[in-house]
Amino acid sequence: MNNKADGKTVGTVPDSAPAKISITLKVNGVEKRMEVAPWTTLLDLLRERLNLTGTKKGCDHGQCGACTVLVDGKRINSCLTLAIMKDGAEVVTIEGLAGRSALHPLQQAFIEHDAFQCGYCTPGQICSAVGLMNEGRAKTADDIRELMSGNICRCGAYPNILAAIREVTRVGAGQAQGG
Repeated sequence: MNNKADGKTVGTVPDSAPAKISITLKVNGVEKRMEVAPWTTLLDLLRERLNLTGTKKGCDHGQCGACTVLVDGKRINSCLTLAIMKDGAEVVTIEGLAGRSALHPLQQAFIEHDAFQCGYCTPGQICSAVGLMNEGRAKTADDIRELMSGNICRCGAYPNILAAIREVTRVGAGQAQGG
């Protein structure tokens, strides 16, 4: 079988392919300029290059939600997102949610409602819940359950997670708040 087409070898990377691409991200309020390989996921960039290890690597297939972060206020699975796709974006991880003197209201509610056991999924759960608040679509507890269904808790802390989110969003007890 001939591996050549038009005199070029098929299936190889051209010599002119860039090894690294320059991107700029605003991460937790701080502008970061860096060179990344085109195949670097946002998750790997956050954990390995920026040492923001609160964002967890779970399934690496976008099925568990442990890697959820906020990009321009929207929740995404960072394991499925190439870093170069978010050039110029604002990224908020679990480390960037708290203020200087207080936890984010959802972080505090998770503590008060004991909404975690092992804690592995907690950063993704909290970031996803902040994204849910930003979306403003959750009007009932069932809405919260549905909209949070992409975040898995293997310990089964779902009732407490729901209680924490309901407290902060005031879903079921009045008008939902933005976050």
